[in-house]
Amino acid sequence: MSELEELAPRVIARCREREVRLVFAEACTGGLMTAALTEVPGASAVVERAFVPYSNESKGEQLGVPLALLQAHGSVSAEVAGAMAAGALERSWADWAVAETGIAGPGGGTEAKPVGLVFIAVQRRGRAPVVERHQFKGDRRQVRQAAAARGLAVLLARLGVES
Repeated sequence: MSELEELAPRVIARCREREVRLVFAEACTGGLMTAALTEVPGASAVVERAFVPYSNESKGEQLGVPLALLQAHGSVSAEVAGAMAAGALERSWADWAVAETGIAGPGGGTEAKPVGLVFIAVQRRGRAPVVERHQFKGDRRQVRQAAAARGLAVLLARLGVES
């Protein structure tokens, strides 16, 4: 069983206990967190909706991420991850948002932003996002799986701290 598969039922159970609804904005994972959660019975009481804003244009159109922010920091940045989480909350009925943006590879990386770089933001409605920077190792699939698992792990930890 993968880490993602182990975390998903725990997230669903914790959210159901606290009557928490979730929204996701998954760029480089392409919906892996949402898919893992919706495999778990009872997910419909927790998962409110999800966005997969893969392009810069979709980050702006779907989530309201300002073009100036994208131009100033790039789509793979703490600032954009935080804006994605805030935008997902603004466009949903959810209580919490999880957003991520990164470079899964094998191409697209630079010296400043190498392949495997992922920013994960978790935000409770009415509060500022908590953003983490990660440098995951492995191929495209491994980076995406690691990012999705870390996103659920951060959410689970924040639910314990802020609920």
